[in-house]
Amino acid sequence: MEENKRFSLEKTNLLLIALGFVIIVTGFALMTGSSTVTQFDPDIFSTRRIVVGPMVSFFGFLFIIFAILFKSKK
Repeated sequence: MEENKRFSLEKTNLLLIALGFVIIVTGFALMTGSSTVTQFDPDIFSTRRIVVGPMVSFFGFLFIIFAILFKSKK
C-alpha cells in the first residue's frame, strides 16, 4: 500500500514561516541589553529596546500567521 505523504503546507508557506522566524529573532536581538548590579546602563530604556524591538517581533508573529494561511494561486 502506498500512502499519500503530503505536507499540509507547501514549500512557499514554509519559506515564509522561516522568514517570519528570522524577523522575530531580529526583534529579540534588538531588545537585548544588559545592566549589572554594580553598573547601571540607562541605554536599556532606549527606544530601540522598548519600542522598535517588540514591534518588529510582533510583526514577525503576524507574518507567520499570514504565512500559514497563505494559499498559492495554483
